[in-house]
Amino acid sequence: MLSVLAALCGFVYLKGLGMDWKIFASTFITIFLAEMGDKTQFAALAASSQTKSTMTVIIAVVLALGLAGILGVIFGKFLGTLLSPQIMKYVSGTLFILVGIWVLTAKG
Repeated sequence: MLSVLAALCGFVYLKGLGMDWKIFASTFITIFLAEMGDKTQFAALAASSQTKSTMTVIIAVVLALGLAGILGVIFGKFLGTLLSPQIMKYVSGTLFILVGIWVLTAKG
């Protein structure tokens, strides 16, 4: 319920900023689909299954994902001033594949 209220407040605030809704929608859908079934979702599932304090877990997950997203946007904006979008596409894709290989081959 808290996240819905926060989203509505954000919508009202952003409506007056002349936001690019096409970029918003494509970013939201991409991130939402990328996170489905991700390790983050499984970690949240595990955390919520071990406690009766569901709201605490929801707030922690929302804040953690929000902070991670903010850092990604800030770092991406900085890298975007140094590298072309085409290079950024290949660098991020390569890093994604390397992290996947690392996760699959890590012992433990």
